[in-house]
Amino acid sequence: MKKNLLLFLTFLLFSTQTLLAQKKAVTGTVTDPATKETLAGVTVLIKGTTQGTSTNASGQFTIQAAHSDELEFTYTGYKPYSIKVGTATKFNIALENSIAQLNEVVLIGTRSAGRVKLETAVPVDVVNVSKAATTTGRMDLTDILNYAAPSFNYNKQSGSDGADHVELGTLRGLGPDQTLVLVNGKRRHSTAFVSVFGTRGRGNSGVDLSSIPTAAIDRVEILRDGASAQYGSDAIAGVINLVLKKTVSTFTANVGYSGYYDPAFNSGKSVAANQYPHGGTIDGNGITIDANYGLPIGKDGFINFTGDYSKNGKTFRQTHDTAFANPKALPLNPYRRANGEGSAETGTIFFNNEIPLNTATTFYSFGGYSYKASDAYAFTRNFSGRPERFPTNNGNLIPVEGIIFNTPDGESYYNPLIQTHNSDIALALGLKGTFGKDWDWDLSDNLGRNKFHFFGEKTFNASLGADKTHFDDGGSSFLQNTANLNVSKHFNALAGFNLGFGAEYRYEKYKIFAGEEASYKNYDPTGTQAAGSQGFPGFQPADEVNANRSVFGGFVDFELDVTKKWLVDFANRLEHYSDFGYNFNSKFATRYKITDNFNIRGSLGTGFRAPSLQQINYSSTFTNVQGTVISEVKIAPNYSPITRAAGIENLTQEKSKNAGLGFTFKPIPELSITADGYLIKVTDRVVLSGQFSADDDTLDPSFTDALKALNVGSAQFFANAVNTTNKGLDIVIDYSRTVGQNRYRLLFTGNFQNMKIDKVNYPPILGSTEALRETFLSSRERKFILASAPPAKFALNPEFGHKDLTLGARVTYFGKIDLLGYGDGSNITPVVPTDDGTTTLPDQYIYSGKYVSDIYASYKASKSIRFSLGVDNVFNVHPDLAYVKGAKGYAFNNEPSGPFDAVQMGGNGRRFFARIGFTF
Repeated sequence: MKKNLLLFLTFLLFSTQTLLAQKKAVTGTVTDPATKETLAGVTVLIKGTTQGTSTNASGQFTIQAAHSDELEFTYTGYKPYSIKVGTATKFNIALENSIAQLNEVVLIGTRSAGRVKLETAVPVDVVNVSKAATTTGRMDLTDILNYAAPSFNYNKQSGSDGADHVELGTLRGLGPDQTLVLVNGKRRHSTAFVSVFGTRGRGNSGVDLSSIPTAAIDRVEILRDGASAQYGSDAIAGVINLVLKKTVSTFTANVGYSGYYDPAFNSGKSVAANQYPHGGTIDGNGITIDANYGLPIGKDGFINFTGDYSKNGKTFRQTHDTAFANPKALPLNPYRRANGEGSAETGTIFFNNEIPLNTATTFYSFGGYSYKASDAYAFTRNFSGRPERFPTNNGNLIPVEGIIFNTPDGESYYNPLIQTHNSDIALALGLKGTFGKDWDWDLSDNLGRNKFHFFGEKTFNASLGADKTHFDDGGSSFLQNTANLNVSKHFNALAGFNLGFGAEYRYEKYKIFAGEEASYKNYDPTGTQAAGSQGFPGFQPADEVNANRSVFGGFVDFELDVTKKWLVDFANRLEHYSDFGYNFNSKFATRYKITDNFNIRGSLGTGFRAPSLQQINYSSTFTNVQGTVISEVKIAPNYSPITRAAGIENLTQEKSKNAGLGFTFKPIPELSITADGYLIKVTDRVVLSGQFSADDDTLDPSFTDALKALNVGSAQFFANAVNTTNKGLDIVIDYSRTVGQNRYRLLFTGNFQNMKIDKVNYPPILGSTEALRETFLSSRERKFILASAPPAKFALNPEFGHKDLTLGARVTYFGKIDLLGYGDGSNITPVVPTDDGTTTLPDQYIYSGKYVSDIYASYKASKSIRFSLGVDNVFNVHPDLAYVKGAKGYAFNNEPSGPFDAVQMGGNGRRFFARIGFTF
C-alpha cells in the first residue's frame, strides 16, 4: 500500500511539473489607466529570459508562456509591472504613469511606438488643452496655443474681409498653410477661404482650428520640425496633431464668461464718441458652454461625445483724443469708424470611437460638424468722400434709418457689415490591427468639407437704390478625401528596428459659387453709381470654379536603436500630383544619449508644400467706375489668359530644406530643459502680387492689351515668387515639484527667430523696372511676410497649488516688429509728408517689445465642481500705435485697422474671465 502511494505521489509530482512547463498562448491589452488609451510598443518579457514581444498599435500582445512563468511589462515613462501567469490566458494590464506632463509619451513624428517626449529625435511640445483653457479667457484653440507653445503665433485680424472670420496660426514664423494639421494622426482638411486682404498670411489658406471644440481634445502634440517626408505636403514648418479624448463614464462640462475692459481705447470713451459706433464699458462679451461624455462599448470599446457653443460680441477701439497737440492723440478716423474685432456665434459637435472586433482588429471612427456665423465691419463709406457709393435720388442722399448715420459736423456715413456662414464637416473611418507575427496595420478613409459663404448686411448696391440692404455674395467650398494604409513592424531581435511603410490617395475639390446678381451687377446705365454690394462685392459668374485634383503617395520609414544610446530615423516619401507632377522628400533624424539624463538630437530633411487648389483657382472680380468708364479689378486664376499674358507660369510646389540641432537635459527628476535650433530655407513660396494697371505704359503692351481686351482695369496674381531663410531657437524649461500638499511649477517657453527674404523671382514682364518690381511685391508686403512672428516671444509661467487651490501667473513677451504703410504715392519707397509740410518721412511703424501679464486662480470646491477666474493682460498693454511721429495726418494709411494693426498681443486690451467646471 505504501509502495503504491509513493508511486502515485511521484507520478502526480512529475505530471504537475510537466503541466507547469507546458507553454500556452497568453494574450492581453496594456492601457494607461488615466487616459484609457492603449499603449503601443510596451515590452513584454518572460522574467529571467530573453523571450518576449511588444504590444501592437492597439496595445495588444500575444506570447507563449508556461503556468509558472512571470510576465514583466516595461515602457518608458511608466512604472515596471509584473504578474504571474498561472491558469489565466488573458490579461488586461494598466501601467502607472511615473513622469510629469512635460515628459508624456508622444506618437507624432515616428512610425514606431510612442516615445517619451524628452527622448524623441525631434522636438515635440505637448499641450494639455483642458488645463490650458481653464487658465485664460481665450476661447479659441488657436488663441490658447499662442500663449502655450513657444513657436506658435496667431493674431486676430480686424477689417480684413474673410480674414476676420477664421483663426489661422503659424509655426516657426512661416505661413499658415506651411504647417500640417492632423486629428488622431489623420490629415485635417483646410478651410475654403483664401486670405487676400488680411495683414497676416496674405495669399494663404490653412486649417481653421476653431472648428474643433477644445473640450473634445485630450492633448495637442506640436512637432517642431520639417516632416514632409513622413506626412506629405504642408509639413514644412512642422505638424500639429490633435489627440481626441477617449474617456468613458465621466461627464464633464464647463460654462465660461469673458469680457474686455479697455479704458485706454474703448470708442465710447473718445471725445469724438458721437462719430463712432461703440459698445459698453465692457465689450467683446463672450460666453462658452461645452460638455463631454463617453460610453463604454463592450469590454474595451468606447464612444466619446463633445458638444460646444460659444458666442462673442464686437469690440470697438479708437484713440480718445483728436487734438494734434496731445502726443497720445490721433485725428478723427473717418475711414474705419467701427474699428475692432467682429462678433461670432459657433456651435460644434464631435465624437471619437473605437470598437474591438476581435483580438486582432479594431474599428475606429471620429469626426464632427461645426457652424460659425460671424459678423464684422468693413471700411466706412462717407458721403462727402464717395457719394457714388450711397443710394441717391437726383444726387440727393436717400436716408435709411438704422444704416445711414449723421454726425454733428454734418457728415453722413454707413458701415457695411460682412457676414460669413462657415460650416465644416468631417468623418474618418478605419480599421487597425495585427496580422502574421506582430505586423501592425491601419487602413482608413477620412473625408472633410468646408464651406465659406459671404453675405453683405446693412449695405447697398448704390446703382440699385436704397431698398435692398442684404446681399448673398456667394463663396467657396473645399472637399478633401484621404485614404491611406500604414503598415509597421517592430523587430526586437534587430536592435529595436522598426519598419514602417504605406500608401495614401487623396482627392481634393474646390468650388467658387457666385452671389446673387444684385451683389455684383451695375444697374446704372450712366455708370455714375457704384456697382455691387459695398463692403464685399459678390463673386460673379465669371469667377465660378469647379476644380479637382488627385494625389497618390507612398512612404517608407526606418527607425533603429543602433545601441541603447543611439537612435536613428530615416524616412522617404514619393508623391504624385495630377496637376504638377512628382515630388520626392527625405528626412534623417537622430538622438544620442550622452548620459541617462542628457540627450543630443538633430535632423536634416527636405520638404514641400503643394500649391493649394484655392491658390491655383481663386478668382475674384469687382467693378471699378472712373467717370463713365467701367472696368474690372481682377484677381486672376493661375490658368487665366490674363495670367499667361503676364508671363506667370503654372504654380508648382514650394520646396524646403531644413536642419535642426538641440538637446534635452533632466539634471534632477523635477527639472527638464530642452533647446532646439533650426534652419529652414524655402524656395518658390506662393504669394499674391500687387495690382497692375492696364493704363501703365511701362508695362509690355502685349500684357496691357490683353487686359483691355477683357475690359480689366487692373489685375493681380498668385505666383511662386519668394525664397526665404528662417533660423531660430526654441527653449523650454520646466520645473515641477510636489512637497506634501503643496505643488510648485515654473515653466519657461521661448522662441527666438529671424527671417530674411533671399530672393524675389519676378516674372520678366512684371519686373522690368524698379517701379514694377515694387508693384509686384512691395517692400510693404515683404515686411508682412517677415512679421508673421516676432523676432522673440517668450513666456514665464509660475504656478502654486495647495490642496484644492491653484494660483498662477503668466508673463509673455512679444518682440519688436516694424511694418510699412502705403505712403503718399510720391515715391517707390513709402513716404508721407509731415504735418507741418516741411519734409517727408518713411512711412514706417515701429512696435516696440511689450510684456503681457495674466493672472488666474482655480478652486476645486468638491469632487464635482471647480471654479476658475482671472485676468488676461492685467495691465491693459497694447501694441504701439502704428503711425509716423510728426505725420499724424497719415495715421490711417495702413491696413483696415490702421494704427491698431493685428500685431503682438492685439488691440483689445484687458480681459476678465470666469469659468465653472463640472465633473460627474
